[in-house]
Amino acid sequence: MVLIRILEILAYCHSLFVFLDNELVDDLLEKPALRGLIGHPTRCKRTRYKDATKTAFKSSTRLECMMQDYPKTLPPTARVGFTVMDAWLAYAPVKNNPEDAAKVPKGNPYHSATSGEMAIYRSHSLILRKAGVKIDDPVIQVFNGQEVEVWSRVVWKPKWALTFSEVKRKVSGNCSMSQRSTMAIKGSNIALEDLSLDGALIVGAVDGAEVKVGGPVQNKGWTIENVDYKDTSIPEEIRIRGFRFNKVEQLEKTYTEPGKYSLKQ
Repeated sequence: MVLIRILEILAYCHSLFVFLDNELVDDLLEKPALRGLIGHPTRCKRTRYKDATKTAFKSSTRLECMMQDYPKTLPPTARVGFTVMDAWLAYAPVKNNPEDAAKVPKGNPYHSATSGEMAIYRSHSLILRKAGVKIDDPVIQVFNGQEVEVWSRVVWKPKWALTFSEVKRKVSGNCSMSQRSTMAIKGSNIALEDLSLDGALIVGAVDGAEVKVGGPVQNKGWTIENVDYKDTSIPEEIRIRGFRFNKVEQLEKTYTEPGKYSLKQ
């Protein structure tokens, strides 16, 4: 499977004729030597057309191998397992443009830039809630014709926490966060202790700086403004989201030197 992916990447990067390169990869995979080396997973060519006339491509044709077919290529002695997670924790693809996403029936996943970003906020909010933080329930809003849950806007750098145990270890006391709040954590040794956030909080720290953040933090915060994806006067990366942040007020602190610090209002 690794070899398959390498061949696909090389084919795509070194030629404008992606479909022809996929044909080459498909042909190579039929060679006995390669089949013996990597097995023979089921493959398909995915072609997307702009409309029913099939006269113009919506995107480049590509060769695909389904990951769930890979175990079928392994010998009976191979140890194969899988992990099941709730969708809110591990699944938020971004593949549909705003126009197509708006056509998705209500209750089905949009798989758009809008839903993908909101899924990140939901995931982080729920992780903090499971770690003991009191997180307000979300509100429902519509962006680019898509009805989504808007949770507290919470993000953190991977160095802050890669596992739930790390999050749990860095959160203590009675912490709470209102639905309108925004929080960004940019540092590995930042701890939340009895933090009550109602607004926007941005905290950064270099490696070697230990920061304890706590107490009440209240300000006007960041508001969310709707954006029309058809408005070409707005940058595309904003239009596909369907919203932008209006950074009215925030508490922002960055610690650039190693040491122990306390950020409390």
